[in-house]
Amino acid sequence: MSSYEEFMQLVNEVWQTGFLGVNVGQGLTALGIFILFMFFRGLFAKIVIGNIKRLAAKSETDLDDQVADALDKPLRFVPVVAGVFFATNYLALQPDVQSFADTLVRSLVAYNIFFALYKVIGPLSTVMHKLSDMLGDVMVEWLIKAIRGLTVFIGAATILELWGIQVGPLLAGLGLFGVAVALGAQDLFKNLIAGVLILLEKRFKKGDWILVDGVVEGTVENIGFRSTFVRRFDKAPVFVPNANMSDNAVTNFSEMTHRRIYWKIGVEYRTSVDQLRQIRDEIEAYILENEAFASPSEVSTFVRVDSFNDSSIDYMLYCFTKTTNWGEWLEIKENLAYAIKDIVEGAGSGFAFPSQSLYVESLPADQPEVFIPPSEK
Repeated sequence: MSSYEEFMQLVNEVWQTGFLGVNVGQGLTALGIFILFMFFRGLFAKIVIGNIKRLAAKSETDLDDQVADALDKPLRFVPVVAGVFFATNYLALQPDVQSFADTLVRSLVAYNIFFALYKVIGPLSTVMHKLSDMLGDVMVEWLIKAIRGLTVFIGAATILELWGIQVGPLLAGLGLFGVAVALGAQDLFKNLIAGVLILLEKRFKKGDWILVDGVVEGTVENIGFRSTFVRRFDKAPVFVPNANMSDNAVTNFSEMTHRRIYWKIGVEYRTSVDQLRQIRDEIEAYILENEAFASPSEVSTFVRVDSFNDSSIDYMLYCFTKTTNWGEWLEIKENLAYAIKDIVEGAGSGFAFPSQSLYVESLPADQPEVFIPPSEK
């Protein structure tokens, strides 16, 4: 036998032997089948997905358009799964290898199904947003995240079951580990429960201006599972554990219906009773006639002589503006200050300031005479 024949015989043996009972020719053919399906993937996407999107575009609602867009990637993965299935079926593998290939295909099918469900949750979550009035926007977002997490968990458990890994005993075996983790993560669960209570009680929402006693004051930007992100007015970010938000008093300034003005106004003791009445009546008239202030039928409104202080007779001014905007409130308060100054000075009185008066009934006896220098002539 010539060297050439020996070489061709060697090549034929390698070609026929292959790997796992599959010769090289079968392997190349199976690879060609898979590549063919990958080639038709673009055509499949163009025809099938394109028709689905065109049908969705004809409807009046946007929900089906969003669902069609969400299913784009899962549908593009269908030819990949089909290519793996037909390629492995063509090979006529050994029983053990064929079992592995069948399980692989089933896993890819399960993955694609749960991948599609995960993607569809986004558009369908718009339906859940109708519950925002009852649960709040953040609570709805939490529920959507929980549904997505549950979908991922069930999908992973399904694939593990296909490979013969029992999830139930695995979870039971992790029980003691879970207890240890729970003991070490008490603060995490405490903050999580506190966050749920905050959302259920609707203490505040994104964009609200809040004050947490002894903790922080600013604007809420995000309510997370563990902490709430508050942006202070100096733009510094503060992450406050939800437990602090739950245990401390929280003032939600964004929920105000009116803004309060509470002043103590001191006038001089030389002010007569008639002047006191005139000042009080004119300040009260200014507030009642000004549309920027809420009427006494809505909120408490008082202008009264309140106390005799060390250096002044004090009025108590207690009223509310209709606006809750800080800038507008400051402007109204400024105009009120101008008006009160004009009223007090117009009544012939003045504002008091801390002072002391010294009264001497008589000078001590045997005091030297006061020297008066002679005047120059």
